[in-house]
Amino acid sequence: MIVHACFVPHPPLLIPEVGKDNINHLKETREAYQKVEAELYARKPEVLLVISSHSLNQHAFSINQQPKVNVNFKRFGDLVTNLEFKNDIALGYKIKESTEVEMPIILTAEQIIDYGAGVPLFYLANHLPDCQICVVHPAKELDYADHVKFGELIKEQLVSYNKRIAIVAAGDLSHRLHQDSPAGYSPRAQEFDQKVIKLLADKDFEALIKFDKFLAEEAKECAIKPLLVLMGIIKEINFVPEKLSYQAPFGIGYLVENFQIK
Repeated sequence: MIVHACFVPHPPLLIPEVGKDNINHLKETREAYQKVEAELYARKPEVLLVISSHSLNQHAFSINQQPKVNVNFKRFGDLVTNLEFKNDIALGYKIKESTEVEMPIILTAEQIIDYGAGVPLFYLANHLPDCQICVVHPAKELDYADHVKFGELIKEQLVSYNKRIAIVAAGDLSHRLHQDSPAGYSPRAQEFDQKVIKLLADKDFEALIKFDKFLAEEAKECAIKPLLVLMGIIKEINFVPEKLSYQAPFGIGYLVENFQIK
């Protein structure tokens, strides 16, 4: 059964050993993450289904089926942080079986999970030592409607599953908000961020599905597809959206949004 859902950002700077002093600029985001973590602790999920924007395949959805996986941030100079999680292999197979007739989907076996899912797990699994994970990736070349459909196809599997599941969609909003943004500056970047925030607040799924692809491309975002998979799963479920924080101190939009399942 689905017990909670949320959308979170994944900047490596949120990891203390990576961010160092820069982490102070992300105070609101960290506090919002802590609120989500407290909510998860209260809901006691047995599985965290992470929808990570860092796609592993251009043309297919993918699920990591490595039995045990590690999270580290060595590529960012952090030689200290090292986490280990058990994969819920059975859930991964159920998702594949429920989608493979209509959607291209592959199974992978990645030992190391990158920061796209690693940052959310660092914050949200701290007090859930026995919680398993299942990491799903969108497909870069498939369109928005396919991602909603994918969510719809796996919904019944999640609702009827014999474990308590929390869904964590992970990605960042625009990467072009400031003159010093990593992807350069776009005057339309803030337009993108505010539009996404408003559509989530209004629960306007149709507008999100039909989101302006040119605006999304201009913003250089990595949030829409994880959000669309999440919306496909929960849009027929009674929930309340709650924006916990929005920051962009480094020119990238970081949104933390809770979806309280009723």
